[in-house]
Amino acid sequence: MTQPLRDMAAAVRRMEVGDYTARVMTRSRDEVGQLATAFNRMSAELELLERSRRDLVANVSHELKTPITAIRAHLENLADGIEQPDRETMQVMLNQTERLGRLVDQLLDLSKLESGEVPLQLEPMPLAPVIDQVLSEFSVGRAVTDVSLIDEVSEELVVEADRERIHQVVFNLVDNAVRFTPPGGEVSVGAWREGDRVAIEVHDTGVGVASEHLPRLFERFYRADPARSRDDGGGTGIGLAIARSIVEGHGGRIVADSDPGNGATFTFDLPAARAAVPATDRRTAT
Repeated sequence: MTQPLRDMAAAVRRMEVGDYTARVMTRSRDEVGQLATAFNRMSAELELLERSRRDLVANVSHELKTPITAIRAHLENLADGIEQPDRETMQVMLNQTERLGRLVDQLLDLSKLESGEVPLQLEPMPLAPVIDQVLSEFSVGRAVTDVSLIDEVSEELVVEADRERIHQVVFNLVDNAVRFTPPGGEVSVGAWREGDRVAIEVHDTGVGVASEHLPRLFERFYRADPARSRDDGGGTGIGLAIARSIVEGHGGRIVADSDPGNGATFTFDLPAARAAVPATDRRTAT
């Protein structure tokens, strides 16, 4: 009768030194059996959290090491006189420094979002102007001339959301779509009403994502295939994780679907602003 309790005590001692693999074996269905089942579930969750923590530390270390190594190499060459402090060299070092800054900012942002430290400023927000702004930033600021950006969002759609955060979600999704869309492809943004929610969709005609990668796309630093990025600098691997945190903070859900070789589609939903969105459910396009 007491063996499961002794097993749990032994497992706890293993946990104290960082070993979360221990499980308690029992076939009893009484209170002790229920306790053992709950203990095993807790152990599995702690093991998963520990694995996630180690993966996060390894990924952060890798992401930080790459630009730091590049900056150090250039500085050593400058100090040894191998390179000259010309404009091109300084620009390369500046780009790597900016990459470090983006990574740190996104890590801090994600940490605050997941801990609930960033309050959402919810207000009735017309969706179309936000989409217009994001696509304009890509068309002008990032000079994406080889990929067509298509806006299919109706002026009628209004959501109850934080404008700055939704801008961030759409920007991250469009940025991800552009990275994996070859020259001559298209990235489109559409939206439609679904009951008391509004669904927003970002679709691309890029390389797509294999089905086994879809469940993990929104994990920190996860990349289905880093080699397929169109940007030589690559992303930080945090943008989709930030998008998920923001959408979930609005009570919504974000999902990815893909037909490998024929593009990918990311869809999320937001609450519709009351008395601001037409009552009929319909997919909109302009």
